[in-house]
Amino acid sequence: MNIPSTRNAQLIIAARLISDFGAFLNMVALATYVYLLSNSAMSVGIFLASRVAGGILASLIGTRFYRRWAGRLPLIAFDLLRAGLLGLLLMLPVAQQGLLLPLIAFGLGFGNSMFAIGLNSQLPHLIEEAQLLKTNAWITSASSAAMVSGSLVSGLLVAGFGFETVFALNMVTYLLAALLIVPLRFSGPAPNCDEPLHKQGEWQALRQGLRTAPVLAAMLAVAMADTLGSAAHNVGLPIISKLLTPESASTTLGLMLAVWACGKFIGARIASRLKGTDNAHLERRFFFGVLLMSCGFILMFQQQTLYGLLLFSLPAGLGDGFSEVGLMSRLQREPDSLRLPIFSFLTLLQMTGFGVGMLIAAPFYSWWTPGAVVLLFHGIPLTLLLVVKGLALRNGRVRRSSPTPAP
Repeated sequence: MNIPSTRNAQLIIAARLISDFGAFLNMVALATYVYLLSNSAMSVGIFLASRVAGGILASLIGTRFYRRWAGRLPLIAFDLLRAGLLGLLLMLPVAQQGLLLPLIAFGLGFGNSMFAIGLNSQLPHLIEEAQLLKTNAWITSASSAAMVSGSLVSGLLVAGFGFETVFALNMVTYLLAALLIVPLRFSGPAPNCDEPLHKQGEWQALRQGLRTAPVLAAMLAVAMADTLGSAAHNVGLPIISKLLTPESASTTLGLMLAVWACGKFIGARIASRLKGTDNAHLERRFFFGVLLMSCGFILMFQQQTLYGLLLFSLPAGLGDGFSEVGLMSRLQREPDSLRLPIFSFLTLLQMTGFGVGMLIAAPFYSWWTPGAVVLLFHGIPLTLLLVVKGLALRNGRVRRSSPTPAP
């Protein structure tokens, strides 16, 4: 592969770090900004729903888009789109921003997801196969660091300098990410540009591809179930923070996220250094990561002290790092014809699962304790893992008991 793989990897990791930092920066700042402008929780809900809707649209059109326009230019364009949307908040009077904020949220959600689909699906054309696992681990580590730093810095900047400063800084992060994408070099022609579309459509091609790769289908199903659990614990984190430390709930939430992110960073580093890099190893890594993460969050929400909460935040993060590295690295092993629709479908599952999961989980917190709610929703991926394991054992027994064909 005649590409500067190491240089590409460094540029991509830096671009993802800066881009994700910007995404978490505006996620916190904009939600607060919407609430202050409208003084309405419903407006915040509409804003967040618009952001999720943008991600869903991206997942539906991402495959066809990147079949037609592949390479680095679309990635640069989506960074510029996000910077431009935030620029509207600096140019327009406050009185005119209320109606535009849902559209801005939709555009940001769309741009975030299109950028992620394009980068994840094209990574094998940028990085040598031997370096993919290590690069995915660093991307996961960078994303977790960006989440905590973006969330914490956003609040400090808003308090010290106001929303305009945060929006201006956020524009700069997206412009810097776009500049880091410019020097990227792909291997040979842009991926998928000369590959004919499936006669019956991309989604039909995906369905047929998953039928021939049942383990991939199982991984996507578990990822969807895991998204429901993640939605539940995201709703519950501020609730349990306030229950355990009423006087310093925001500090507790920040500490939890920091410990979780440290765990995710360590988990990603360990996942990249384990022996074995074939498909079966990556699949086991993913399933183990989901198991560890769900158990970690379940135990977190059973705690009655801050120290217990922080203690179990670490394995929850470790599992998240393991599962993300395993999933991304395994899906990138698929050929171009299947890889792009798989990443679009994964984004669709994550966006719909997270949005629907938050809507479903929220009422349970008024009926049950936080520990019971998280046990219920994280019990879904754990149950599915047991089903997958049971099917794998049964299929293994069937293969071992099948008569050997005569020569």
